[in-house]
Amino acid sequence: MKAIIFDASTLISLAMNGLLPELKELRKIFDGKFIITNDVKREIIDKPLTIKKFELEALKIKQLLDEKVLELPSSVGIKDSEIFVQTEELVDVANNTFMGQGKEIRLISMGEASCLALSKILEKNKVKSAIAVDERTMRMFVETPKDLQKLLQKKMHIKVTIKKENFKPFAGFRIIRSAELVYLMHKKGLVKLDGPKVLDALLWAVKFKGCSISDEEIREIERIR
Repeated sequence: MKAIIFDASTLISLAMNGLLPELKELRKIFDGKFIITNDVKREIIDKPLTIKKFELEALKIKQLLDEKVLELPSSVGIKDSEIFVQTEELVDVANNTFMGQGKEIRLISMGEASCLALSKILEKNKVKSAIAVDERTMRMFVETPKDLQKLLQKKMHIKVTIKKENFKPFAGFRIIRSAELVYLMHKKGLVKLDGPKVLDALLWAVKFKGCSISDEEIREIERIR
């Protein structure tokens, strides 16, 4: 079995661009599970349902959960208590890795950390997984932490130090973004639009809704279509 674990950022990007029906179609041809943790569920369904501005998107995502397009970890036999323990550990390490002016720089939310925790548990159970996350900070923390140090120094205008020994628990995760998902939707003919500009429009749409993808990366994806 395989799984894609969805962080709130990716689902929000797809929802705001009206691409949840295409996500549903992608699930039909995916040989595996689309999973959200309960921490992510609280971020994108439970809390938004109490806020009028975000209620509609929350209802649409809840429908995907009701229809089992998205599933909770219990669907693969993983208990919330197991995820919670690992999530707490990862949050503690992550938010003690970067220091500025003698203070810890808090970078990872419980929802993001729960995705990492679930991925670790799945891998331990011999289930291959990827984490769909659009938020740049988490992706850089996992993939290029030293570049994140430089970015933080530039944004915060302070010297940032790092504890390199903290990188080890965050190595080896497979990260994808809504950009890769919309590329697959387009490649598999799930987007019911025709014309040479469709892929470009999809990639820019998710970029403008929070996907951390550069102009050059968009051009690279378009070249491989």
